Amino acid sequence: MARRGDEPPEAGRPTPAGRSAPPAKRRRRKRRGKRTRWPSVARPAADAAGGSAAADAAPRDPAAAPTPPAPPEAPVAVHRDAAAASTPGDHPPAQRIEAEPRDPAGAARRDDRTGRCDRPDTVDAEPPADAPRGEPVDRVHPRRADEPSLRPRHHPHERHRDPGHHVPHVEPGRPRASGPLYAALDLGTNNCRLLVAEPWHQGFRVVDAFSRIVRLGEGLSRTGRLSEAAQDRAIEALRICRGKLDARGIVRARLVATEACRAAENGVEFLERVRREAGLTLEILTRETEARLAVTGCANLVDWNADGVLLFDIGGGSSELVWMEFGEGRRAGGDPTRHIRAWTSLPVGVVTLSERHGGVAVGPQVFEDMVADVDRLLAALPDWAPLAERLARGEYHMLGTSGTVTTLAGVHLGLKRYDRRRVDGTWLTDDQVGAMIDRLLAMEFEDRVANPCIGGDRADLVLAGCAILEAIRRRWRCGRLRVADRGLREGMLTELMIGDGVWRRPGRWPRRSTPRD
Repeated sequence: MARRGDEPPEAGRPTPAGRSAPPAKRRRRKRRGKRTRWPSVARPAADAAGGSAAADAAPRDPAAAPTPPAPPEAPVAVHRDAAAASTPGDHPPAQRIEAEPRDPAGAARRDDRTGRCDRPDTVDAEPPADAPRGEPVDRVHPRRADEPSLRPRHHPHERHRDPGHHVPHVEPGRPRASGPLYAALDLGTNNCRLLVAEPWHQGFRVVDAFSRIVRLGEGLSRTGRLSEAAQDRAIEALRICRGKLDARGIVRARLVATEACRAAENGVEFLERVRREAGLTLEILTRETEARLAVTGCANLVDWNADGVLLFDIGGGSSELVWMEFGEGRRAGGDPTRHIRAWTSLPVGVVTLSERHGGVAVGPQVFEDMVADVDRLLAALPDWAPLAERLARGEYHMLGTSGTVTTLAGVHLGLKRYDRRRVDGTWLTDDQVGAMIDRLLAMEFEDRVANPCIGGDRADLVLAGCAILEAIRRRWRCGRLRVADRGLREGMLTELMIGDGVWRRPGRWPRRSTPRD
């Protein structure tokens, strides 16, 4: 049997007497540094052995070798950079795999992204026709059945060619869930929001999220009822949320409705319609529970070195305010709601205030009228009278969780596109907050629509939110404001996980509910 490399040397090449040309050897690229090895599915040993035997049995003499017939079709390789874009959702549509014909010569292809050579996994028995005989040929040999892959077969969020691989397909940009999943849904006066997360160390990690402006409370301040158009928009968004909950396999969930359903005459009828048409059962939160959950969700952003915090949540139909006072002893850790000294819920939000005064053409006089309406509600709070004196003597800061303050932070940072990672936790001085309010007030409606941090959905509501914030600032002046892009949903998730004890016994979800024998 002819062996590889036994062919006679080319004419004119000096060869030591009595010795034949050395056999051709595969040139192995030197690996530098530590490389990540992804486990791959090994091919059957019979296929590998057959491929090796075929390679050894192939003739090497061009004169003796018959002309091979043309292959019917070139082998197909999966391009590792061809991950199809998926639409937002739980189950992205089946990703299309881009196929490209493999090089018949088995030559290495360079990956434009990584700069590495990507070699096919199959073998070509014959070297290229124009390769000089006797020269070492850069061949590609089949992997053994027990040989691991020497390169990452795919990125975690891309498709792979090996069926049965243990890495699941996930939506790009969303982490794979490895623990139990919890969900929190908040149907407010203006937004419908869903958050899906899993316990992660001493917190949780977001796995999926959904948010849509539905304006459920549109016209509520005039008629006292939820309109049919607003109900249809909300139910359409809730159907999407139901699909996400079904696809994710949620362990526990809390689904709530807030001020719009609390204040509407037909709020209970609407929730019954949601149960029939969307398959979701929502509970109506009380104002006190809503304020408490906002504190729980924003506790990580509290400056525990301060003397106290004034937290506010400007919603679509109501605005919650919480006065937190820190005494001596332990501050951080434990239940943050134990520091609550007073709380209130104002029956005014960005939707109700903009419907009352208008949100498109807002001049200085209209803005001052909005501020006066909110200030009259703040003046009627007897439990909050000592707060002004405390603010003058101690070190307090504001903590705002609403679309209004996140918009102000985005405009202040000059973001070309809203980025939650940069906005959440941002500190603004009182002068910067006032400058941002004046800047938005000077904008025309078209300019607010064109701003990437406002957009058409919030252009007629943002100044109403600024008026509520301005009324709070004028009555209780603080030197600093911290922006929170979190709140009610995060508070519900935290309480659900605490109830299951997921952080008491690391690695065991949920906590054992039955006593040991």
